[in-house]
Amino acid sequence: MSRLKSSIAVGLCFVISLPVFAQQTPEPQGYTGSGFFYSITRNYRPRAVANISFEDSPRMERLIRAGRIYLSLRDAIALALENNLDLENARLTPKLQDTNLMRASAGQLLRNVSSSISAGPSSASLGVLAGANSLGSTTGGSGGTTSVLSGLNVQLAGSSIPNLDPTFFIGQQFQHQTTPLTSTFTTGTNFLVTSYNSVNYGVQKGFLTGTSTTLSMSNTLGYKQNSPNNDFNPVTQGTLSFSVSQNLLNGFGKKVNGRAIRVAKNQLHVADLTFQQQVIATVNNVVGLYWDLVAFNESLAVRQHTLALNTELFNDNKRRVELGALAEIDNVQAEAEMKASQQDVVTVETQVLQQEMILKGVLTRNGFQNPLVVESRIVPTDHFAVPPVDAIQPVQDLVSEALQKRPELEQSRIGLEDSRISMLGTKNNLLPTLSVTAGLSNSGLAGSVNNQLVPITVSGQTVGYRQRTPADVNGFFLGGYGTMLNQLFSRNFPNYNAGISLTVPLRNRANQADLITDELNYRQAQIQDKQLQNNIKLNVINAQTALRQARAALENAIVARQLQERTLTGEKRKYELGSSSLFTVVQVQRDTTTRELAEVEARSQYIKARTALDNVLGRTLSVQAVDIVQAKSGVIGREPDLVVPVSK
Repeated sequence: MSRLKSSIAVGLCFVISLPVFAQQTPEPQGYTGSGFFYSITRNYRPRAVANISFEDSPRMERLIRAGRIYLSLRDAIALALENNLDLENARLTPKLQDTNLMRASAGQLLRNVSSSISAGPSSASLGVLAGANSLGSTTGGSGGTTSVLSGLNVQLAGSSIPNLDPTFFIGQQFQHQTTPLTSTFTTGTNFLVTSYNSVNYGVQKGFLTGTSTTLSMSNTLGYKQNSPNNDFNPVTQGTLSFSVSQNLLNGFGKKVNGRAIRVAKNQLHVADLTFQQQVIATVNNVVGLYWDLVAFNESLAVRQHTLALNTELFNDNKRRVELGALAEIDNVQAEAEMKASQQDVVTVETQVLQQEMILKGVLTRNGFQNPLVVESRIVPTDHFAVPPVDAIQPVQDLVSEALQKRPELEQSRIGLEDSRISMLGTKNNLLPTLSVTAGLSNSGLAGSVNNQLVPITVSGQTVGYRQRTPADVNGFFLGGYGTMLNQLFSRNFPNYNAGISLTVPLRNRANQADLITDELNYRQAQIQDKQLQNNIKLNVINAQTALRQARAALENAIVARQLQERTLTGEKRKYELGSSSLFTVVQVQRDTTTRELAEVEARSQYIKARTALDNVLGRTLSVQAVDIVQAKSGVIGREPDLVVPVSK
């Protein structure tokens, strides 16, 4: 029993130690080389794919001065274009579509490529833990995974596409066979022993016209038999064949068989539009985060100013208490207001810190691993200047501009075209299968004189044996492999064949269902395209209305804040003269803070409304001066907006 327990313990220890000895699967590595051998084997080696660099561009460190990141909006956008991981992920989509075009050019199924867009993280909210979820919150996936059911929407329904890449095949076989026979009449023996070595090779190729061709060569080398009746032993045989098959109905024509190539080319353009959408989404996200940080800093300044006023009021009242001009209980409210202001400052400071970390996460790839970037505070150097008036444009002109510039509409149009292209194969698959075939082949045979003795028979009786001589056989077949090849290319023994084949599905329900499904999906896509246009029109109208309302709210907030500041000044003067109470001063000061925060919020809402209007009109990249070519390369040519801090 003790030995059993010991064995179990040893076994468990071995199982636990297995992960230690397990080898980690290495990352895929490409191969590059040169020379003749590489040139003939490169198609069978993995291609080198560049690794992703997770190093940040040097722009961030060039903006740091004395523990502060002096960041303009232009530099924030430039940092995002250089370092943002959502954009780096989107840069792979065109490359994935390039490989899809390569597959389509070979006549293979297209693989699905994700075209989702990541909207980026949202801004921090008030509260101690409010920003914890904001750091990683995104809208929409940013993955680029492929589907297991690759090409489902493109090729599984419809006529099959021929393999367009030529294929070389070769096979070799050795055969030894012994066959017992009931009669010696044909072979001269009761057991026929056959041995040979066969080598077959050739090339197959399909074409967009629906044509399939095969060029093959079959060789039978060293064909030996123990039959004395054969004139030649051993024998070398060969056949050179060329065959052609052409579809005439189902699978006929370049438009039908080349539909996947046309779709793949369209998807290359869609990939560029998808990248442009990701750039727009990322720029919008950076702009929103940047102006929110500016607004949070302004809110913090308001809170700090309120704290300073409440602290001043508390100290003044404290001196009055010490002089006996004010009861000590009357200063409790001022102290409570000061403590509440301190708490408000701490809360908003936390929000500012969280917003800075969120913005750093968008602008860097590994900034959180760099202590200098983590510890440095962001100082926004841009402050939004509200224009005196907003440009007034007719709604019709704005809608027309949006319909021309929005990349989603072009994507939708390409999607409709791809659906029509794919339906060519579905319609073609309704037709019967009619194909014609033709082929020609040449045969050749060469060998040596059979050296087995030939029986001499008289009146059915074997009276002796004799040796064959070259004079006993046809000399045309005497020779080796070269003689056989000479017969092949001289076409001494030509063969021809031709045929036609027709297959008609009597009910054809599956193909009818496929076509109806594709047509219904196309109608749904048309509806979705119309909905997209209607939504864009509605968004333009709503964005313009929101901008007008935001400007009106901002103007009202500015006037209300100015009036409230005058009220606070008057109330303080009355309090100093003894005609007002502490409660009234505190209440008016609270209202002043509320008005100031309302102005900050109104300005923030105006900025967001302005950004939203630029977005729905498709102006984001032009307004922010983003070069899409530089965005694709991930290298922004202009120098950072270096700001030297002013020493106090």
